[in-house]
Amino acid sequence: MDGRYTKVNRKTNETDIQLEFNLDGQGKCQIETGIGFFNHMLDSFARHGFFDMKLTVKGDLHVDAHHTVEDTGIVLGQAIKEALKDKKGISRYGYFILPMDEALVCCAVDLSGRPYLSYDLKFDAPMIGQMDTELIREFFYAVSYSAGMNLHIKLLNGLNNHHIAEAAFKAFAKALDMASGFDKRITSVLSTKGVI
Repeated sequence: MDGRYTKVNRKTNETDIQLEFNLDGQGKCQIETGIGFFNHMLDSFARHGFFDMKLTVKGDLHVDAHHTVEDTGIVLGQAIKEALKDKKGISRYGYFILPMDEALVCCAVDLSGRPYLSYDLKFDAPMIGQMDTELIREFFYAVSYSAGMNLHIKLLNGLNNHHIAEAAFKAFAKALDMASGFDKRITSVLSTKGVI
């Protein structure tokens, strides 16, 4: 497969995850996590970021969705980090303000190698479908720390929980696509340190 492509497999007593990921894809995806709403969010992420993803997750859903969502974030973050390789020539920074009906979410990314999450999405329902809304933060936290990225997600406006969550995943996709894209003016890495 062409592009910045990687495979990540992670198996624990709680989850068994297999991911194929291509940063330079077309948004083609096959996703099965056992959680319908989470599938929908990851599908939106892949399609709007133009990332190819083949993801299979078998988690301990008889307990709850926490391990499945968090561990998927860990694996996705690892895949992003591996696919970026030495980060030579990438823009490094990306941002997007995404509207979805009444919801408006801003996302900014710095592929700095330093993990940090700033998150202020607010939900007024404990669940969307079969997914706990509090797990959305856990997912983004896991991605940001596993990938070594600085990630800010801000809710600017929104009432509908589904719209807010989907706007966040799509905004993240667009910001990551921008940050991981190449700029021909950058011949090494965009840092005074010489590494990121």
